[in-house]
Amino acid sequence: MTALMKSVGVRAMKLLSSAVNFRLNQCGETPIRSLRSFSTLRSPPSKAIVYEQHGSPDSVTRLVNLPPVEVRDNDVCVKLIAAPINPSDINRIEGVYPVRPPVPAIGGYEGVGEVYAVGSKVNALSPGDWVIPSPPSSGTWQTFVVKEESVWHKIDKSCPMEYAATITVNPLTALRMLEDFVSLASAGDSLVQNGATSIVGQCVIQLARLRGISTINIIRDRSGSDEARENLKALGADQVFSESQLNVKNVKSLLGELPEPALGFNCVGGNAASLVLKFLREGGTIDLELKGFWLQNWLSLGKVRECREMIDYLLGLARDGKLKYETELVPFDEFPVALDKALGKVGRQPKQVITF
Repeated sequence: MTALMKSVGVRAMKLLSSAVNFRLNQCGETPIRSLRSFSTLRSPPSKAIVYEQHGSPDSVTRLVNLPPVEVRDNDVCVKLIAAPINPSDINRIEGVYPVRPPVPAIGGYEGVGEVYAVGSKVNALSPGDWVIPSPPSSGTWQTFVVKEESVWHKIDKSCPMEYAATITVNPLTALRMLEDFVSLASAGDSLVQNGATSIVGQCVIQLARLRGISTINIIRDRSGSDEARENLKALGADQVFSESQLNVKNVKSLLGELPEPALGFNCVGGNAASLVLKFLREGGTIDLELKGFWLQNWLSLGKVRECREMIDYLLGLARDGKLKYETELVPFDEFPVALDKALGKVGRQPKQVITF
């Protein structure tokens, strides 16, 4: 992990600053309003986690110092507050994610920040506002980001930062999967999902419960499965089965009074996918088997306004304690530790959220 903390020379800094979409600044300054006079408004120097080639994240990422860049008339300079390490972030660095930025690139895809400075033509945002990139975009593992005003969505500062930083990739996926495939009736329909301990799975349970929809949840057989079952029950899961519990001739006999599910979510594949199928009633729908969902594709369909409305709804739930999932806040200078946890090197861990 020592390679992660090495800085590159002037030549590499210039290359990265010109190649990466996000322009950067440095933490710890007082927010300022843009004043155009004889000098050009620029960001302070910045620090970022970058990778210049694809590969294992613990081998190819490193900390880089980048020079100031211009904050243009329509730009907003944002001081990052927090950003998560998502599995899709790891896949982008590895080069296996279907959509990824060209290298060299800065890691991260979502996060929350505070407006530090604005260009002379920016009217809707002011220093001190909390914002998220919406739709999300690459490059949030850095101290400051400079992007056009249209990239940023102002949010309520009363929402805990760990939820503001992580609200798009997982919770929004859960919400769209609930709403895009089958019209489910409250107090009369149910759904089944595998991978229920994932954050998407946890969000599905809670969002379904708010709609009066029952959930049947499948988890893997492994150490801690009993605790996982109780945690999901506490979130509102109606039934939680380990894969081994479903080695019966008729899994539907385990439903009790719950209705046969009309919708199934498969995020694991293999035998776990077949278990989801066994629960579905005739005519039921399973994502990725009969219909697929990919948030990145949905966001590319010009749904910025709709996306932001749903983000506000989800943030309201998180603020009110109606949407919960476990995170661990890690200071930016301990990024290597957070990365090791995100890579699964130290067992199952909460979602790692970097704080700046």
